[in-house]
Amino acid sequence: MYTQGTIQAAPNFDAARDAEILRKAMKGFGTDEQAIINVVANRSNDQRQKIKAAFKTMYGKDLIKDLKSELSGNVEELILALFMPSTYYDAWSLRHAMKGAGTQESVLIEILCTRTNQEIREIVNCYQSEFGRDIEQDIRSDTSGHFERLLISMCQGNRDENQTVDYQKAQEDAQRLYQAGEGKLGTDESCFNMVLASRSFPQLKATIANRDLLSSIDREFSGNVERGLKTIVQCALNRPAFFAERLYYSMKGAGTDDSTLIRIVVTRSEIDLVQIKQMFTQMYQKTLATMIASDTSGDYRQLLLAIVGQ
Repeated sequence: MYTQGTIQAAPNFDAARDAEILRKAMKGFGTDEQAIINVVANRSNDQRQKIKAAFKTMYGKDLIKDLKSELSGNVEELILALFMPSTYYDAWSLRHAMKGAGTQESVLIEILCTRTNQEIREIVNCYQSEFGRDIEQDIRSDTSGHFERLLISMCQGNRDENQTVDYQKAQEDAQRLYQAGEGKLGTDESCFNMVLASRSFPQLKATIANRDLLSSIDREFSGNVERGLKTIVQCALNRPAFFAERLYYSMKGAGTDDSTLIRIVVTRSEIDLVQIKQMFTQMYQKTLATMIASDTSGDYRQLLLAIVGQ
C-alpha cells in the first residue's frame, strides 16, 4: 500500500536562510512564533537537522537551547519533537515512558508494536548509544509476565518480512490459535506471542481472515498484554486506522492527552498521516483538523494544523 505523509521536503531549501529566519524570530524582545511555525512545519525532518547544523555554524549557538528558552508548554514540546531525528525521538519516547515512577505502557505498545523491523533495530541501537542503556533490561525491570515477553519479542525486530502470503500456514496458525485459546482450558499465551510477534503483517491479515483474532484476544487476555496483541492485529489489518483511533481518544472527553497527540502527529507526519486523516474522517465523521481546532488553542493549535494540513 502506498502511504504518504503530510510533510514533504521543501523545494529550494536553504538551511542558512532558515537558520537566519529562526534567529531573527527569537532575537530581541518577544518571540515571533508565527515565523518559527512557518519554517518548522514546512520542512522535512532531514531538513530540520540541516537547519540545526547551519544555526550552530553561523551563530555558535545551539538552536534547541535557544528554542527552549523562548518557548514553553505544548508548543515547546511539539517543536522540540520536530527537531529530533525520528529514530532518536522514538528512543527518547521509550526512555521517557520507563523513567522515574510508573511506566507509560501505552507508549511502549504504540512504538514497539507498530514499527517496522528496520525502525525497531535502529531504535534499539539508538537507545543504547544515546542513553547508554539496554532497552531489554529496562523493559524487564519495568514490566512483567506476558506483557514483558511480548515487548522483548518486539524489540528483536525480527518479524518475517516476506510479503507473499502462505494461505495454508494462515489456516494452520488460525487453528493453532484457536487451540491455544478457546479450544482449551486456560490460555497458551506463548502461542499467541509466537504467531503475532513473528509473522509478517500480510500473513497475519490472512490468519485473521480465518479467525476473529480481536475477539479471541478479548476473551483470553486482559490488561497491557491484551492491548499490545490487539495493536499488532490492528496494524496488520489497517495501521492508519490504529493511529486514527489513538488520535481520536487523545482528544475525546475531558482534557487532551497532548503527549500522545504530539507523538503521533510528529512520528507519522512523513510516513502515513495522509492515510490516517482519511481513516479518521471515515471512522468519526469529522476531520482530524476540526477536532484539533476545537481541542487545542493558540500557537500550539496553529502548529498542529500546519503539520496536519486541512
